[in-house]
Amino acid sequence: MTVEEGRKHLPPYVSYKTFSSFLSRLQQHLPTRIDRSYWGDMFSGSSGTQLMAAMRFLDLVDVNARPTPHLKLLVSATGDHRAVLLKQVTTDAYGFVLKGTLDPQNATYAELEEVFQNTFRMKGDVCRKCIKFFTEITRDAGITLSPAFAKKHKVPRTTTGTKIVAKKNGTRTNQNFPVPFSDNKITELDPWHKMLIDKFPAFDPTWSDDIKMNWFNALGQLIKLNPHADS
Repeated sequence: MTVEEGRKHLPPYVSYKTFSSFLSRLQQHLPTRIDRSYWGDMFSGSSGTQLMAAMRFLDLVDVNARPTPHLKLLVSATGDHRAVLLKQVTTDAYGFVLKGTLDPQNATYAELEEVFQNTFRMKGDVCRKCIKFFTEITRDAGITLSPAFAKKHKVPRTTTGTKIVAKKNGTRTNQNFPVPFSDNKITELDPWHKMLIDKFPAFDPTWSDDIKMNWFNALGQLIKLNPHADS
Protein backbone atom coordinates (compact mmCIF):
# COMPACT_ATOMS: atom_id res chain seq x y z
CA MET A 1 0.00 0.00 0.00
CA THR A 2 1.44 3.36 -1.02
CA VAL A 3 1.52 6.02 1.69
CA GLU A 4 2.83 9.52 1.10
CA GLU A 5 2.89 12.47 3.46
CA GLY A 6 1.07 10.47 6.12
CA ARG A 7 -2.06 9.98 3.97
CA LYS A 8 -3.30 6.62 2.77
CA HIS A 9 -4.17 6.56 -0.90
CA LEU A 10 -7.54 5.05 -1.70
CA PRO A 11 -7.59 1.51 -3.11
CA PRO A 12 -8.22 1.26 -6.86
CA TYR A 13 -11.73 2.18 -7.96
CA VAL A 14 -11.09 2.39 -11.69
CA SER A 15 -12.75 -0.25 -13.84
CA TYR A 16 -10.85 -3.53 -13.51
CA LYS A 17 -11.37 -4.11 -17.23
CA THR A 18 -9.55 -0.85 -17.92
CA PHE A 19 -6.71 -1.88 -15.61
CA SER A 20 -6.41 -5.35 -17.11
CA SER A 21 -6.43 -4.00 -20.68
CA PHE A 22 -3.72 -1.52 -19.75
CA LEU A 23 -1.50 -4.31 -18.39
CA SER A 24 -1.97 -6.19 -21.65
CA ARG A 25 -0.85 -3.11 -23.57
CA LEU A 26 2.23 -2.79 -21.35
CA GLN A 27 3.15 -6.37 -22.26
CA GLN A 28 3.69 -5.15 -25.81
CA HIS A 29 5.91 -2.25 -24.76
CA LEU A 30 6.87 -1.01 -21.31
CA PRO A 31 8.02 2.63 -21.34
CA THR A 32 10.60 3.94 -18.89
CA ARG A 33 7.95 6.26 -17.44
CA ILE A 34 4.18 5.85 -17.58
CA ASP A 35 3.17 9.49 -17.66
CA ARG A 36 0.26 11.38 -19.24
CA SER A 37 2.08 11.66 -22.56
CA TYR A 38 1.93 7.86 -22.75
CA TRP A 39 -1.65 7.16 -21.60
CA GLY A 40 -3.28 10.48 -22.47
CA ASP A 41 -4.48 9.30 -25.89
CA MET A 42 -5.97 6.11 -24.43
CA PHE A 43 -7.99 7.40 -21.50
CA SER A 44 -9.91 10.44 -20.40
CA GLY A 45 -8.36 12.59 -17.71
CA SER A 46 -10.38 11.07 -14.86
CA SER A 47 -9.97 7.45 -16.01
CA GLY A 48 -6.25 7.93 -16.57
CA THR A 49 -5.79 9.54 -13.17
CA GLN A 50 -7.71 6.73 -11.46
CA LEU A 51 -5.69 4.15 -13.38
CA MET A 52 -2.38 5.65 -12.31
CA ALA A 53 -3.59 5.85 -8.70
CA ALA A 54 -4.37 2.13 -8.92
CA MET A 55 -0.90 1.43 -10.30
CA ARG A 56 0.69 3.30 -7.39
CA PHE A 57 -1.48 1.57 -4.78
CA LEU A 58 -0.49 -1.82 -6.19
CA ASP A 59 3.19 -0.76 -6.17
CA LEU A 60 3.46 -1.17 -9.94
CA VAL A 61 4.81 2.36 -10.45
CA ASP A 62 6.70 4.62 -8.08
CA VAL A 63 5.91 8.22 -7.14
CA ASN A 64 7.57 9.36 -10.38
CA ALA A 65 5.39 7.02 -12.50
CA ARG A 66 8.35 4.77 -13.29
CA PRO A 67 7.73 1.00 -13.47
CA THR A 68 8.71 -0.91 -10.34
CA PRO A 69 10.36 -4.35 -10.43
CA HIS A 70 6.91 -5.84 -9.69
CA LEU A 71 5.46 -4.38 -12.90
CA LYS A 72 8.45 -5.40 -15.00
CA LEU A 73 8.10 -8.99 -13.83
CA LEU A 74 4.32 -8.97 -14.20
CA VAL A 75 4.21 -7.76 -17.80
CA SER A 76 6.90 -10.20 -18.89
CA ALA A 77 5.27 -13.23 -17.24
CA THR A 78 2.66 -15.52 -18.76
CA GLY A 79 0.35 -18.33 -17.66
CA ASP A 80 0.71 -19.67 -14.13
CA HIS A 81 3.78 -17.54 -13.46
CA ARG A 82 1.77 -14.38 -14.12
CA ALA A 83 -1.01 -15.59 -11.80
CA VAL A 84 1.53 -16.18 -9.02
CA LEU A 85 3.00 -12.70 -9.44
CA LEU A 86 -0.44 -11.06 -9.54
CA LYS A 87 -1.39 -12.94 -6.39
CA GLN A 88 1.70 -11.58 -4.61
CA VAL A 89 0.99 -8.03 -5.77
CA THR A 90 -2.63 -8.31 -4.67
CA THR A 91 -1.83 -9.85 -1.29
CA ASP A 92 0.72 -7.16 -0.49
CA ALA A 93 -1.53 -4.28 -1.56
CA TYR A 94 -4.66 -5.58 0.15
CA GLY A 95 -2.98 -6.77 3.32
CA PHE A 96 -5.51 -4.74 5.32
CA VAL A 97 -8.13 -7.25 4.11
CA LEU A 98 -6.23 -10.46 3.46
CA LYS A 99 -3.83 -10.26 6.41
CA GLY A 100 -6.00 -8.51 8.98
CA THR A 101 -8.62 -9.69 11.46
CA LEU A 102 -11.24 -10.29 8.77
CA ASP A 103 -11.79 -13.87 7.64
CA PRO A 104 -11.79 -13.29 3.86
CA GLN A 105 -13.16 -16.73 3.08
CA ASN A 106 -16.19 -16.62 5.36
CA ALA A 107 -16.99 -12.97 6.10
CA THR A 108 -20.12 -11.21 4.90
CA TYR A 109 -20.21 -8.37 2.38
CA ALA A 110 -21.08 -5.92 5.17
CA GLU A 111 -17.97 -6.96 7.12
CA LEU A 112 -15.80 -6.43 4.05
CA GLU A 113 -17.41 -3.05 3.48
CA GLU A 114 -16.67 -2.05 7.08
CA VAL A 115 -12.97 -2.86 6.64
CA PHE A 116 -12.73 -0.59 3.59
CA GLN A 117 -14.73 2.16 5.27
CA ASN A 118 -12.81 2.07 8.55
CA THR A 119 -9.39 1.83 6.91
CA PHE A 120 -9.83 4.60 4.37
CA ARG A 121 -12.73 6.67 5.72
CA MET A 122 -14.71 6.14 2.55
CA LYS A 123 -18.33 5.35 1.85
CA GLY A 124 -20.98 5.29 -0.83
CA ASP A 125 -20.26 4.69 -4.50
CA VAL A 126 -16.48 5.04 -4.17
CA CYS A 127 -16.41 2.29 -1.54
CA ARG A 128 -18.56 0.05 -3.74
CA LYS A 129 -16.20 0.56 -6.71
CA CYS A 130 -13.13 -0.15 -4.54
CA ILE A 131 -14.67 -3.42 -3.37
CA LYS A 132 -15.63 -4.38 -6.92
CA PHE A 133 -12.04 -3.87 -8.13
CA PHE A 134 -10.77 -5.88 -5.15
CA THR A 135 -13.06 -8.85 -5.82
CA GLU A 136 -12.16 -8.87 -9.51
CA ILE A 137 -8.39 -8.67 -9.11
CA THR A 138 -8.42 -11.38 -6.42
CA ARG A 139 -10.43 -13.63 -8.73
CA ASP A 140 -7.90 -13.03 -11.51
CA ALA A 141 -5.09 -13.77 -9.05
CA GLY A 142 -6.67 -17.04 -7.93
CA ILE A 143 -7.37 -15.90 -4.37
CA THR A 144 -10.40 -17.58 -2.81
CA LEU A 145 -12.85 -15.22 -1.13
CA SER A 146 -16.15 -15.55 0.67
CA PRO A 147 -19.01 -16.11 -1.80
CA ALA A 148 -20.85 -13.31 0.01
CA PHE A 149 -18.36 -10.80 -1.43
CA ALA A 150 -19.89 -11.29 -4.87
CA LYS A 151 -23.09 -9.62 -3.64
CA LYS A 152 -24.67 -7.32 -6.21
CA HIS A 153 -27.32 -4.69 -5.66
CA LYS A 154 -30.07 -5.46 -8.15
CA VAL A 155 -32.90 -3.23 -9.29
CA PRO A 156 -36.27 -4.77 -8.30
CA ARG A 157 -38.12 -6.36 -11.19
CA THR A 158 -41.70 -7.31 -11.94
CA THR A 159 -42.71 -10.91 -12.63
CA THR A 160 -42.23 -10.21 -16.34
CA GLY A 161 -38.62 -9.13 -15.82
CA THR A 162 -39.26 -5.42 -16.35
CA LYS A 163 -37.28 -3.05 -14.16
CA ILE A 164 -39.33 -1.07 -11.67
CA VAL A 165 -38.37 2.60 -11.71
CA ALA A 166 -39.97 4.71 -9.04
CA LYS A 167 -40.35 8.44 -9.50
CA LYS A 168 -41.36 10.94 -6.88
CA ASN A 169 -42.40 14.35 -8.11
CA GLY A 170 -44.39 15.43 -5.08
CA THR A 171 -47.66 15.69 -7.01
CA ARG A 172 -50.56 13.36 -7.64
CA THR A 173 -51.91 12.94 -11.13
CA ASN A 174 -55.52 12.59 -12.10
CA GLN A 175 -56.48 8.91 -12.18
CA ASN A 176 -59.30 9.55 -14.69
CA PHE A 177 -57.04 10.02 -17.68
CA PRO A 178 -58.79 10.80 -20.97
CA VAL A 179 -58.04 8.29 -23.72
CA PRO A 180 -56.17 10.26 -26.43
CA PHE A 181 -58.13 8.83 -29.36
CA SER A 182 -61.63 7.84 -30.34
CA ASP A 183 -62.84 4.39 -31.41
CA ASN A 184 -63.49 5.44 -34.99
CA LYS A 185 -59.83 6.40 -35.50
CA ILE A 186 -58.76 2.87 -34.69
CA THR A 187 -60.72 1.55 -37.68
CA GLU A 188 -59.11 4.15 -39.92
CA LEU A 189 -55.58 2.90 -39.27
CA ASP A 190 -53.77 1.31 -42.20
CA PRO A 191 -52.89 -2.42 -41.77
CA TRP A 192 -49.33 -1.79 -40.56
CA HIS A 193 -50.38 0.63 -37.85
CA LYS A 194 -53.36 -1.55 -36.93
CA MET A 195 -50.92 -4.39 -36.34
CA LEU A 196 -48.84 -2.18 -34.03
CA ILE A 197 -51.96 -1.15 -32.11
CA ASP A 198 -52.94 -4.80 -31.70
CA LYS A 199 -49.49 -5.52 -30.25
CA PHE A 200 -49.75 -2.62 -27.79
CA PRO A 201 -50.25 -3.83 -24.16
CA ALA A 202 -53.83 -3.67 -22.89
CA PHE A 203 -54.66 -0.89 -20.46
CA ASP A 204 -54.79 -2.00 -16.80
CA PRO A 205 -56.78 0.24 -14.40
CA THR A 206 -54.71 -1.07 -11.48
CA TRP A 207 -51.52 0.52 -12.80
CA SER A 208 -49.95 3.43 -10.93
CA ASP A 209 -50.65 6.95 -12.15
CA ASP A 210 -47.18 7.27 -13.68
CA ILE A 211 -47.52 4.04 -15.67
CA LYS A 212 -50.99 5.06 -16.86
CA MET A 213 -49.68 8.41 -18.06
CA ASN A 214 -46.73 6.78 -19.84
CA TRP A 215 -49.12 4.31 -21.51
CA PHE A 216 -51.39 7.07 -22.81
CA ASN A 217 -48.44 9.16 -24.00
CA ALA A 218 -46.91 6.21 -25.86
CA LEU A 219 -50.20 5.28 -27.47
CA GLY A 220 -50.81 8.88 -28.48
CA GLN A 221 -47.41 9.00 -30.19
CA LEU A 222 -48.19 5.75 -32.00
CA ILE A 223 -51.53 7.10 -33.26
CA LYS A 224 -49.78 10.19 -34.63
CA LEU A 225 -47.65 7.95 -36.84
CA ASN A 226 -50.77 6.87 -38.76
CA PRO A 227 -50.63 8.46 -42.21
CA HIS A 228 -54.46 8.59 -42.32
CA ALA A 229 -54.77 10.40 -39.00
CA ASP A 230 -56.36 13.87 -39.04
CA SER A 231 -53.80 16.64 -39.28
